[in-house]
Amino acid sequence: MSQDLTLDGLAVPLRVLRLLAVDFGHLPAPDVDVSPVFPDLLRLRFHDDLAGFETWRDALGIVPDDVVYSEQSGGRTRVLKASVDYAGAALELTGFGDVPAHAPAPVGSAV
Repeated sequence: MSQDLTLDGLAVPLRVLRLLAVDFGHLPAPDVDVSPVFPDLLRLRFHDDLAGFETWRDALGIVPDDVVYSEQSGGRTRVLKASVDYAGAALELTGFGDVPAHAPAPVGSAV
């Protein structure tokens, strides 16, 4: 992170956020993160909403095979993560959801 970074230095992910709001304003609202630590990255997160993650994944054209599955919190939370370059920014899409007590991890998942 540069101490000299101004808000203008975050123009790329902020521009992408504006494009997403126009093009996909009808989709579920994510938690949005733009940070001077990673000035070209826009993060969209869905807490307790894997359906929202899937809706955005599909809208962004991310194929299911590009989604990485993992678990955290001692296997109690599913984490779906995918990345795509979108209009010049790195866009990171993450979804969190509960793991049902009776559900095994998907075959081939990285646990």
